[in-house]
Amino acid sequence: MRRKGFKKREHNPDHVNGRVDMGRFVNYLMEDGKKLVAEKILYESLRYIEKETKEDPIQVFERALENATPLLEVTSKRIGGANYQIPREVRSERKFFLATHWIIDAARKKKGKPMAQKLAEEIIAASKNEGTAIKKKQDTHRMAEANRAFASYLRG
Repeated sequence: MRRKGFKKREHNPDHVNGRVDMGRFVNYLMEDGKKLVAEKILYESLRYIEKETKEDPIQVFERALENATPLLEVTSKRIGGANYQIPREVRSERKFFLATHWIIDAARKKKGKPMAQKLAEEIIAASKNEGTAIKKKQDTHRMAEANRAFASYLRG
């Protein structure tokens, strides 16, 4: 019997800028249901970005997400007793998820500064095509390119 179809989730915008992508970013940043803390971190980091770059922080944020968004990823598939890493295109819903998680994880791994400042520095770095999140994207693309020979298994 088939499963019930997946219903696409409606995402709420953030309350300051009214942007859905920022609302989702806050949700991914949130830990233990503490949404106010996550919002405070994001808005502090946007202020820090504005102070450091003298640019509109929302444009820097958009550019960072765009630069960190992957086009390809590898999925594991078992064929004849062997596991192959098969490259495939990333779905549009998953692109945003991966980009935000890479930026947030990179910020969390830094030490010795407040989270808002670490997040701001990672967003600025990603907007300049630098930083840990961009390195993660490049590694993912490199892995997909290396396993391009197995792309024919995707259809099978």
